[in-house]
Amino acid sequence: METPAVVAKPDVEAFFDPATYTITYVVSDPATKIAAIIDPVLDYDPKSGRTRTLSADEVIAFVKSHGLNVEWIIETHAHADHVTAAPYLKEQLGAIIGIGSHITAVQKAFAKVFNTGPEFKTDGSQFDHLFRPEETFNIGELTGRVIHTPGHTPACSTYLIGDAAFVGDTLFMPDFGTARCDFPGGDAATLFRSIGKIYGLPPDTRLFMCHDYQPGGRPPAWETTVRDEMDNNIHVQTGTPEERFVEMRNKRDATLEMPTLILPAVQINMRAGQLPPPEQNGMSYLKIPINAL
Repeated sequence: METPAVVAKPDVEAFFDPATYTITYVVSDPATKIAAIIDPVLDYDPKSGRTRTLSADEVIAFVKSHGLNVEWIIETHAHADHVTAAPYLKEQLGAIIGIGSHITAVQKAFAKVFNTGPEFKTDGSQFDHLFRPEETFNIGELTGRVIHTPGHTPACSTYLIGDAAFVGDTLFMPDFGTARCDFPGGDAATLFRSIGKIYGLPPDTRLFMCHDYQPGGRPPAWETTVRDEMDNNIHVQTGTPEERFVEMRNKRDATLEMPTLILPAVQINMRAGQLPPPEQNGMSYLKIPINAL
């Protein structure tokens, strides 16, 4: 009888941002202290247009206090609900920024929304590395695998690192369900099939959410398992028909308001966190399209 293969178990530290309900992760290899940061947050005040780095600085302090060497800054997708701190962390820690290769579809869609002009390239070149579906990469002695999980956006990826999968906005905790699909390029049937990919992982695989909206006012939570989602997710469990899920998701999405930060966040995040080019006065400006979304 063969002995089951031992699955590596990365160290995972979570940082919850209550302003955007976002969880940033530091994922590290215990043997080598090499690490990746997933979905970092830049603090952004929509009333003043000012940015701060308090959330990112908390992550940096953790990295330094634990002697970690960050080689990757990884985005699960181009977020619509928070601004990424990836460029700041790259400057401070020397890591490279990666995102799924289908970011080009998001760039093309939102380049039209924001009428960015020819200076904005839609080839993903703003990012240091574009992960292909099923590509593997290393974090020290850990192996990561990229699983393309579109539906919320065309560019969403799940990153399976050892026994831990970082699912972005594809899934939420079981008591909150699944991601919306009404952004440009989103599709509920596609999301259902992407969730099927996650449910096809080993049942004990740890799943880490990108957001938690604390339904019922409960404390924030961000870690569950494939088995728990399959048994208890309020939107899609084992045996849920695709047609029922798509009908539910589309009806629910029709009632939702746009995220507060979608217009500033997407403009910045599709540029890998860089601000639009400064104008003659040296200041950068964000566009607010009227009646576009």
